[in-house]
Amino acid sequence: MNQMVKAPGTALAAAHAAQAAGADEEKQYLTFTLGTEMFSLDILCIKEIIWYAGLTEVPMMPACIRGVINLRGAVVPVMDLSARFGRASTPVGKSTCIVITEVETADGAERQNMGIVVDAVQAVLEIPSAEIEPAPSFGAKIRSDFIEGIAKVNGKFVIVLDVQRVLSADEIGAMGHAAALAELAPA
Repeated sequence: MNQMVKAPGTALAAAHAAQAAGADEEKQYLTFTLGTEMFSLDILCIKEIIWYAGLTEVPMMPACIRGVINLRGAVVPVMDLSARFGRASTPVGKSTCIVITEVETADGAERQNMGIVVDAVQAVLEIPSAEIEPAPSFGAKIRSDFIEGIAKVNGKFVIVLDVQRVLSADEIGAMGHAAALAELAPA
């Protein structure tokens, strides 16, 4: 899990980007899998990675919230990223992890920890910004506003997620409110 890999880029693309921006900026991304697809998050928003364990379910939460964990005395909500994308929940296996991220609250005044369940963590990649294409307007199986861009690494596409949008406290709160109303409604 602690592997650092430099994403290969073409010399021509790097040269063009260096000319356009003065220098080619590289950022680090944690890559992980959900099913057969590879995703990534900016490493700066990630606090730690833990094995999947000790989850407590909370009633009347949206389907994408698996529950909460106790992380050194702090209660941290845990989201199933597959369910957030409208897919089946991630099955728990030997390599299932919880990636602890830090995101801004809705008002931007504070930061909050949130865990996301992923099938497996792959590596930390350095990807030049010139190698990341803008989010497509169609063709992805997830909402395009969740996507910061798409990089091609070793012949495979890596979807770079916008952590603030994927883990939006406002949107998740609205889903939780709708889930609570649905559970309380008479059958």
